[in-house]
Amino acid sequence: MSDVKAVDELVVKYNSLKSEIGKVIIGQEQAVNFTLLSIFCGGHSLLIGVPGLAKTLLVNTLSNALGLYFKRIQFTPDLMPSDILGSEILDEKRQFKFIKGPIFSNIILADEINRTPPKTQAALLEAMQERSVTVSGNYYKLDLPFFVLATQNPIEQEGTYPLPEAQLDRFMFSINLEYPSFKEEVQVVKNTTSNIQNTVNSIFSGEEIIQTQQLIRKIPVTDNVIEYAVSLVGKTRPKSNEATEMVKNYLDWGAGPRASQNLILAAKAHAVVNGKYSPDIEDVKAVAVPILSHRIVKNYKAEAEGISIEQIINSLL
Repeated sequence: MSDVKAVDELVVKYNSLKSEIGKVIIGQEQAVNFTLLSIFCGGHSLLIGVPGLAKTLLVNTLSNALGLYFKRIQFTPDLMPSDILGSEILDEKRQFKFIKGPIFSNIILADEINRTPPKTQAALLEAMQERSVTVSGNYYKLDLPFFVLATQNPIEQEGTYPLPEAQLDRFMFSINLEYPSFKEEVQVVKNTTSNIQNTVNSIFSGEEIIQTQQLIRKIPVTDNVIEYAVSLVGKTRPKSNEATEMVKNYLDWGAGPRASQNLILAAKAHAVVNGKYSPDIEDVKAVAVPILSHRIVKNYKAEAEGISIEQIINSLL
């Protein structure tokens, strides 16, 4: 099949996929779009939102629609790395046997990832980066495709262990889930308080998702789009010559090179699902906020004046 035909078919399947997800998830269109883009790029996502905004339901529905295995890990202060990765036990023959943990799945929902200590967070993030785990000196490859969709509650910070910047950088997208509109909430209440069960059909398979990831990497990008993305990331660095006055005044740290890489990958995916064969600058702008927002650090002045990360990023576009 030619790449052009593959892109055309992907657009049709993507629209079918969104229709299936829409049977269960009301609204949250932006969150659904960005989560799907991260999966098509082979990246991980951080879902940020208050309780009750269907973060867990979104991930569960995605796994059903994509035909992937799904495991949920509830992060707590007493969770140990072995609870995620698995551990060795003595079997009836008095030989060590490895019992796989929940990390051995296609989609991992890391629920409230900031509630567990750094030692356990690091165990998950090794799997995210290497797509493999090491237990008792033995090396185990994870099945592909493999995605981590982690959730965080932004309002309750007591008893949490915020992810360090280096670990946040491993997430491709940081996706904010907003409250539903009045009409959407009415529909949510209707759907969830009746005995009608909506069945989500599987549109993709694991093999097709891997093929989609390969297709997206083959999409050509012009030099001016790459230069725009790199320039945009450069502008977020306060000590850079390209930094604007707003960046110099309100940011302590800017985004690193991984942001530039992810901007281009996400722009490719955004172009493809919208029926384009190559991304343009508008595609980069469309994915800039969720890719840059968790990679730049505001200073106290920005906090005091109520300047949001989104405002700073939008000022650079």
